Amino acid sequence: MRHPDPAGVMAMHFRRTIAAALCSLGSIFCVSAAARHAAPIASQAFRISTAHGSASEPFEISLDWSQPQPGINRAVIVFHGVGRDVTGYYRTLQDAAEQAGAAARDTILIAPQFLDEEDIGAHHLRADVLRWRRVAWEAGGPAAAPLPISSYEVVDALLARLADRSLFPNLKTVVLAGHSGGGQLVQRYAAVGKAAAVLSSAGIHLRFVVANPSSYLYFSDERPAAAPKARCRDFNRWKYGPFDPPAYAKPEGADTWTRREADYARRDVLYLLGTADIDPHEKDLDTSCAGEAQGLTRFVRGQTHFA
Repeated sequence: MRHPDPAGVMAMHFRRTIAAALCSLGSIFCVSAAARHAAPIASQAFRISTAHGSASEPFEISLDWSQPQPGINRAVIVFHGVGRDVTGYYRTLQDAAEQAGAAARDTILIAPQFLDEEDIGAHHLRADVLRWRRVAWEAGGPAAAPLPISSYEVVDALLARLADRSLFPNLKTVVLAGHSGGGQLVQRYAAVGKAAAVLSSAGIHLRFVVANPSSYLYFSDERPAAAPKARCRDFNRWKYGPFDPPAYAKPEGADTWTRREADYARRDVLYLLGTADIDPHEKDLDTSCAGEAQGLTRFVRGQTHFA
């Protein structure tokens, strides 16, 4: 008779706790979206260096990742929604870890913050802090300033740091979890993100948790709505489809999207949907023709995309 693996049981308990925490973030999202300037700025920041140069990205983190952390086996990175309430999302992640108890003691918690242009002046931030135009970060768009760094390059930098075996010699799993706007970022990054190979080569498993996004990336022109081409010429353009993606996701060859779709199908992607998200007039729902081609509500869009 096989007995359950205690470590596996604890890990499962923590995953369920994270899932429950993400499902509870709906109220946080609604509050933060209503007041665009109310959300505080993350208490820490890290430098990101790319071919474009170097810039600063605000984030919250539970440990000092400049020092070796041999006791860490798991990392959870949570991505906020359109309101940029990194403090609320990070606190929810902390609460989930506290509820999980022993299952979360070997876990580092991280929450990056993608700021608006308005935030820089409103909070008197330094000129080298990354900021985006509205919600361009959800779909991997380049920062408005100080450098055109994609939000996906920020994710790459976070994952590259975690894959550094001199800092995290025993890391086994990384979870990218996003709700609403953050869910859009995670779902699309799962399709085109470049750091998955870095983690895989280091023997680190990568899981994507996509919670209640307003829209999804499709790899083909199939949609649940009838004849979307007839009423919406842009339904298959990025961020809804593969055409005209940002520079980060530009195809490398004729078979790029075929390969990406195959890779996506093999990845560990968990979808979380709110069964009460059935209001087609919800104020933060994507009501563009490209969004509505995927269904009239968040719940329907998630169900049909998964199907």
